[in-house]
Amino acid sequence: MVKVDLITGFLGSGKTTFIRKYAQYLMDTGKNIGILENDYGAVNVDMMLLQDLMGDNCELEMISGGCDKDCHRRRFKTKLIAMGMCGYDRVIVEPSGIFDVDEFFDILHEEPLNRWYQIGNVIAIVDSKLESDLSDEADFILASEVADAGCIVMSKSQEATPEEIQWTIEHVNRALEKVHCSRGFGKDFDGSGEAGVTNNVIHKNWDEMSKEDFDLIASCGYEMASYRKPEFEAEDAFTSLYFMNVKMTEKELREAAEHVLSDPECGRVFRMKGFMKIDNDSEDCSGHSARTESDGEQWIELNATKNEITIRPLQVGQEVLIVIGEELQEEKIKSYLKI
Repeated sequence: MVKVDLITGFLGSGKTTFIRKYAQYLMDTGKNIGILENDYGAVNVDMMLLQDLMGDNCELEMISGGCDKDCHRRRFKTKLIAMGMCGYDRVIVEPSGIFDVDEFFDILHEEPLNRWYQIGNVIAIVDSKLESDLSDEADFILASEVADAGCIVMSKSQEATPEEIQWTIEHVNRALEKVHCSRGFGKDFDGSGEAGVTNNVIHKNWDEMSKEDFDLIASCGYEMASYRKPEFEAEDAFTSLYFMNVKMTEKELREAAEHVLSDPECGRVFRMKGFMKIDNDSEDCSGHSARTESDGEQWIELNATKNEITIRPLQVGQEVLIVIGEELQEEKIKSYLKI
């Protein structure tokens, strides 16, 4: 049977970056893998960021859109049926950052998937500098993503203080308590220890993680934890706004992202991501020319949260910027994007 690993994580936590490293580790051990990306929205930006993994030992599949939860569930099952015939040793499922984890477990226990697949690991990615003012709805999503995890892998831990890491672990445990889940993580971590592994929490610089670290992650398993679900649907609590063909310089894009993420009049914005074309003759934020070897325009990728805004050149893209959050105010956001 093919093992399936679920990589969960809140919006902007670093799931796609982790998948790149985890998939490379699996391929280095000789495994033939498939990656299934999910997105409730119309455009799957993260899928494009994994394109260079494709090769003889790695294939990418995608589910995007879906008019409702039942439609998405049918597409998910259909795609897994097709992937079951491809001879993979391991399948990595990357859900949307807004996702009911029970859907994953339920579908894998349905015919014929229960004859082809078995659940391997649930790996939860959590930002080491987790926002402190998450809403009750956001806290539920966070709790649901870690409740069944075999381990938590903390992202950007090299940028966080031990106190910030400790606070984030405590926040995760408080979120679990709010939904009456008995699980707890990292309770031996007191903020004074060195980077490492503490009670199912891995808090190390990802660039310094060893094969032994990934061996541990790849065998962490999962738990079927019980917790109380609220009345709302996750996809109803959060909103995604799509902006096509935005035209501005890299510097203007960074400034716009800073404003959108910090201005409460835009709503509670958790993440901005997407691609944009800029003129090669324009200057980047450091004042240097953004010219590449090719003439004309070039692509850049935006990946932004309140903690970090990253803009980098890219060879291919799709002209779309996506803003994800709660109670989003479209007109105010448009004013910063100069639309």
